[in-house]
Amino acid sequence: MIILKEILKFIDIASAICMVFYIVTGLCVLKNGKKVGKAKIKKKFACIIPARNEAEVIGNLVDSLKGQNYPDYLYDIFVVPNNCTDNTENIALEKNAKIIDCSSIETKSKGDVLRFAFDYLKKYDFDGYIIFDADNIVHPEFINKMNNILCDGYKLAQGYRDSKNPSDSWVSGSYSLHYMVQNYFLNKARMNINWSSFINGTGFMISKELIEEKGYYSNTMTEDIELSVRCTLDKEKIAFAEEAITYDEQPITFSQSWKQRERWSIGTNQCLKLYAKQLICDTFKNKNFGSFDSLLFLLAPAMQLVGSATFILHFLVKFAENGSIDLISKAFFAIMWYIASIVMAILVLKINKKDVKSYVKGILSLPIFYISWIPINISALMKKEFKWEKIEHTRKIKLDNLINLKYINGVKNGEG
Repeated sequence: MIILKEILKFIDIASAICMVFYIVTGLCVLKNGKKVGKAKIKKKFACIIPARNEAEVIGNLVDSLKGQNYPDYLYDIFVVPNNCTDNTENIALEKNAKIIDCSSIETKSKGDVLRFAFDYLKKYDFDGYIIFDADNIVHPEFINKMNNILCDGYKLAQGYRDSKNPSDSWVSGSYSLHYMVQNYFLNKARMNINWSSFINGTGFMISKELIEEKGYYSNTMTEDIELSVRCTLDKEKIAFAEEAITYDEQPITFSQSWKQRERWSIGTNQCLKLYAKQLICDTFKNKNFGSFDSLLFLLAPAMQLVGSATFILHFLVKFAENGSIDLISKAFFAIMWYIASIVMAILVLKINKKDVKSYVKGILSLPIFYISWIPINISALMKKEFKWEKIEHTRKIKLDNLINLKYINGVKNGEG
């Protein structure tokens, strides 16, 4: 019993250190960060859209990209159909998008599609590549803002990931708030202190120069997380382009959410296995706090499971010593944690100038959403094989139905 209590004490101390680290770094969002000015030079971009049976939504994405406030001769839209059984390609062609045919290779993941697209496009004179998911809708200033970032010297940048269906269900509402927290307390906070932000799947830009220097490959289910970790090890900072906004369709049902988050957890565990040793060595040998930051990010699924197990063990130890458990104090703690989660969600919405009423389902269920990661992480840990499964996208929403085109998140339409 004494040994168990000492182990629990050690875990509690380690968890407290991690919590303090995230609180301190998160509060850096209040710090005045570096401002990226308007660039005088206009770079040339390729917008790349991997698409698997996305006929329902691909048209609206291409339309929003066609409406960019950026010279149309300085960007091209490439749709990369893979494993399609619908008319995704035909709709893209009708919208005057260009097609990259990757049928000559086996594509098991988005990473495979992107690697093929980058290889295909290397013969053209693009300066940067911007990657979107087919269900996205893009703010008209997106390419302008990414151009500013690229001209400022960054070779990789993550845009602001917003939601186009926060009120559809408690699941989509929770997702929307989850990304808002990531945008604000993770990526913006790190941008403010000149640390590297994290790529989170869509709405990001990577320079052609970086692809040529480092290549592009993915060994895991989460190519975005793996790319972030590799950039950390290569001392390549990822910028956060707050005003480059992508509106993303979130899963509506819990079963869809389970499949997607399980894939994320499996991919995160794969990245931890591949890169943990390098990140630890880089942290201590080169005093690279970015590697420590990335290591904690990869440890998140494992830390949640360890924290949950520790919580239960504390219960059992108390019961073994006293023969009873103070349920009242535990219930009080749970209620306070629930209230704190709701307050945080409302605060983030107010900071981001969102209509709280549209997010009520997500606000009330956000704590449940986070707790549901526990069984998902357990399942991911036990699963030896994982087959990529498509999340259905059906929300046909146009850009002008989502936002006021004159002012969007405080950004005036037409400002570069």
